[in-house]
Amino acid sequence: MFPIVKKRRLNDSMTLMVVKAPFVAKKAKAGQFIILRVNETGERIPLTVADYDRENGTVTIIYQKVGKTTRLLDTLEEGDALLDFIGPLGKASELEGRRHVAVIGGGAGCAIAYPQAKALHEMGTPVDMIAGFRNKDIVFMEDEMRAACDRLIVMTDDGSNGNKGLVTDALRRQIEAGADYDLVVAIGPMIMMKFVCDLTKEYGIQTMISMNPIMIDGTGMCGGCRLTVGGKTKFACVDGPDFDGHQVDFDEAMARLRTYREQEAASDREFCRLMEGAEHA
Repeated sequence: MFPIVKKRRLNDSMTLMVVKAPFVAKKAKAGQFIILRVNETGERIPLTVADYDRENGTVTIIYQKVGKTTRLLDTLEEGDALLDFIGPLGKASELEGRRHVAVIGGGAGCAIAYPQAKALHEMGTPVDMIAGFRNKDIVFMEDEMRAACDRLIVMTDDGSNGNKGLVTDALRRQIEAGADYDLVVAIGPMIMMKFVCDLTKEYGIQTMISMNPIMIDGTGMCGGCRLTVGGKTKFACVDGPDFDGHQVDFDEAMARLRTYREQEAASDREFCRLMEGAEHA
């Protein structure tokens, strides 16, 4: 069992959880993920390692309540425990030897972009972080992101934080103002990563993206995270999750994400009915 030592609500849908997992914490690196299971009847889901503390033997995960398992996970509190917490899995991000990097996170993807920025910052690499949210009310971990980079730019779709626009708007302004990036890291919704890659291709800037949104079992056995990179078949969980964004077939990947949308919605509705019944029992 893996005890939950801290739980922190980031906004209405996002939660940070610190889990006691010494063996995972000992080896975890930026870009890797874990597989957890809440209980014996629960499904296995992958979540990115948001942070780790080797000395205290803890691993931080951040999840969004978007389906049955993340809603079930969110019913647990400090002092409760997870049945399974396996990792670290996937290949660690290759971040060494960079001159100047822009790390871009979109919405929940900021939780995954944060450890990338932090790792670069700790190496002494100059890092600009661009974080995009729908509005100011759902911005999370702003202080942590600011501490993990040299410059933080927070964009909102509606401009409610005084900085309206998309992450690509901010990135283009930075590049045209003279930011000499030799790497852009983009993590977030598939469509956001696609447009970031379209932009960086214009300027010839290497771009790394994370394909964790399409992972399922984390071992490469299910085939659900299959994607085409540079004309070759890859599996996000064992060959990635990081890939050269200019080589990824985003249209194929986005189509795959939509494959089981109907079944996922049905599962979520059933879970909500069960929880409602439990509340009134």
